[in-house]
Amino acid sequence: MADRLPHLLRADARDNRDRVLEAARALFAERGLDVPMREIARRARVGPATLYRRFPTKQALVDEAFHRELSACSSIVRDGCADPDPWRGLSSVIRGITELNAQNQGFVDTFLSSHPGATNFAAHRADMLRLLAGLCRRAKKAGTVRADFVLDDVILVFLAGRALAATPPEVRLAAAQRFSTLALDAIGRRLP
Repeated sequence: MADRLPHLLRADARDNRDRVLEAARALFAERGLDVPMREIARRARVGPATLYRRFPTKQALVDEAFHRELSACSSIVRDGCADPDPWRGLSSVIRGITELNAQNQGFVDTFLSSHPGATNFAAHRADMLRLLAGLCRRAKKAGTVRADFVLDDVILVFLAGRALAATPPEVRLAAAQRFSTLALDAIGRRLP
């Protein structure tokens, strides 16, 4: 019995950690990053001491909670930039990021730095913007986007798409897809 006790405690600690992350992801997705740590602990059904033992700072919790989204964001941008057709690549990035962001207001806040503690995402954001800038240049050179198109237009689309996270969950994906279609229509080259 004594041999089993430490293993059970480790499994219990792992379960607590998983519940904290699940609660943090859900609350950040619903309401953004301003959710108090105590509320995350309550939703996870753990005490504040347990939460702080696993995540000593809110930034540590944010970093871990958004690890999957960060990876998904990176994959979307890298795949789009690797597409030999710059319009198809740009379209896939705008659609993918818009759908990802519509599902999670907290991730949007973190990625766009609207939350003061989101400094750990700066390197990722800089890398993604560098890649997107190259894709935008390729699309412009290919003549597939409007003549006055710039990288800031893509950022503007992402900023405008933040509101999608406030739509009811059952229509969020459809709204994100429609928004992407309208945005791409606005960005695309107008033929005379």
